[in-house]
Amino acid sequence: MAGHSKWASIKHKKAATDAKRGKLFTKLARAITVAAREGGGDPAANHTLAAAVEKAKSFSMPKDNIQRAIDRGTGEGDAGGIERVLYEGYGPAGTALLVDALTNNRNRTGSEVRNAFDRNGGSLGEPGSVAWQFDKKGVVLVDGGRYSEDDLIGAIDAGADDVVQEDDVLKVVAEPGALSAVRESLKGSGVEIISWELAMEPQNVIEVSDPSEAKRLLRLIDALDDHDDVDEVHANFDISADLLEEVEAAL
Repeated sequence: MAGHSKWASIKHKKAATDAKRGKLFTKLARAITVAAREGGGDPAANHTLAAAVEKAKSFSMPKDNIQRAIDRGTGEGDAGGIERVLYEGYGPAGTALLVDALTNNRNRTGSEVRNAFDRNGGSLGEPGSVAWQFDKKGVVLVDGGRYSEDDLIGAIDAGADDVVQEDDVLKVVAEPGALSAVRESLKGSGVEIISWELAMEPQNVIEVSDPSEAKRLLRLIDALDDHDDVDEVHANFDISADLLEEVEAAL
């Protein structure tokens, strides 16, 4: 999944330099609030909340904002009726997509997500149509040009399941509960992390080699990811790093 991991690192860099910082903070706060409501307000006992909090910190979200988001989730503030909704669909080249949304109006969000699929060569599916193709995992991305698999051996000792070299990206995969320990182990070893998150990892991937289909697929993912209510977009594509750079330059 070289192209897939490359795309993940590109998305992270885009978010880090996003001029619409307020919009980004709103999404991060929603994720924290819903995670706290679903699993409690203690990050040590709620790995989904821990991941959401650390992601917010990585984008320099103020501590007060983070605490207010947790408080809303635990009933100490107005959560605004936000709920988590999972949309499943198909993209160009038969790819499968999971869209994790946080919304206070599922009818509006569902309609807008469907329109994004329709406008970009995809189609929204029924619940359960593609989710079975994914497993929830902790994923850490590291610069493969700067580090080797040997540099990440500590991640295995900390509970990681695997370390995979994908072109210029090293991907560390772990069970969700081990993600924080793996991340701390890498940081303790002096390894600089590109990104880390709880993600829905595909069991199998579809290679997309046609430039026009690759462009439509990335436009679809961009459109979904840019939606105010969309927290994460997961997909099962593989695009070569060279084609990905070509398509990104054309978008």
